[in-house]
Amino acid sequence: MVWSDWSAVLWDLDGVITATAEVHQRAWAELFSEWDFTTDDYLTHVDGRPRYDGVRAFLASREVHLPEGNLDDDPTEVTVCGFGNRKNLIFNNLIETEGVRAYPGTLDVMDLCSTLGLAQAVVSSSRNARTVLAAAGLGARCEVVVDGLTAAQADLAGKPGPDMYLYAAHQVQVPIAQCVVVEDAVSGVAAGVAAGAGLVLGVDRENRPQELWAAGADLVVDDLARTLEH
Repeated sequence: MVWSDWSAVLWDLDGVITATAEVHQRAWAELFSEWDFTTDDYLTHVDGRPRYDGVRAFLASREVHLPEGNLDDDPTEVTVCGFGNRKNLIFNNLIETEGVRAYPGTLDVMDLCSTLGLAQAVVSSSRNARTVLAAAGLGARCEVVVDGLTAAQADLAGKPGPDMYLYAAHQVQVPIAQCVVVEDAVSGVAAGVAAGAGLVLGVDRENRPQELWAAGADLVVDDLARTLEH
């Protein structure tokens, strides 16, 4: 992997830059405890997807159908939006009490990319991306953040659709074919492939590399520090 071959890096956040994927998983597990939510459920139905899409997908897997509700539903409401808002409340409480850890290998690569002059953007389905970056002390790392709030405002389809990555490439003014997409989720890898990214780099945090390969990743590593090895 030669980072200087590229013009921009589009980073997923949870599970790539910060160890918040595990926090999201805990929040989902608490939300859906009555349905015995598992790691497989997280990876299959909600990982990398916009929050309400994740609620719909998981409940459908259990043949549970709820009214959609409204985006401002109280977290106690038994609706798709109510469940999504409750999950957000649980997640933010965990972040507030436990903080956020960034992966050292990823920070090393981000530093190298800055030195090389590569454009960088964070592309996350989460509406909490800026909060997470700030909690991890990374608010100044990337000027461009395309997150769940951006997607709603710009009417972008969430991952695994290509919209968010195409939008980010436009924001950093680099053709998508000259961008590296870095993802740990199957849905995110699929989004990078669909967008036509020059390289889709999968980060395997769950010891399931075959799923990232199957989604179309060009390269899979368990730690981004390995891309600095010669």
